[in-house]
Amino acid sequence: MPIDLDPLLSEQDDIVFVVEGDEVIRSALHFMLDDQSETHSFASLDRAFAKAADVAPGILLLAIGLVEDTGERALADIANRLPGVRILMVANSVNDPLALACLKWGAHDVLGKPISFDSVRRKVDAQLARHKVSPALLGLLPLSAAW
Repeated sequence: MPIDLDPLLSEQDDIVFVVEGDEVIRSALHFMLDDQSETHSFASLDRAFAKAADVAPGILLLAIGLVEDTGERALADIANRLPGVRILMVANSVNDPLALACLKWGAHDVLGKPISFDSVRRKVDAQLARHKVSPALLGLLPLSAAW
């Protein structure tokens, strides 16, 4: 009997915004996430905010370069305009000083380059609290525990 795991994921959490100035990185991130989430990509925060009027993201992947000039103000603006969104900074390294400062200013995690399918999906899944449930594990649990 097939098991439907869709109730474990909320619809809002499946919406991902990628805000990255570099078109190649933006396209790569979009490609990596698009098959498992509704993904929208933007070159600027202003465009992301405009789209958020129609659909609210569960997570926003934000390029570190977009906060270099504005710093803490950019993250405060995101928190005000997109309440509840999880912010995942995309930086050259997880040890980037600006990325670490962003964690203090309200970002939730840092995705360091080089990016890969596994690293991107692992970070996004963790921020959206997605956990893969093994079919074998479901067989060991009482039916009520699986839901």
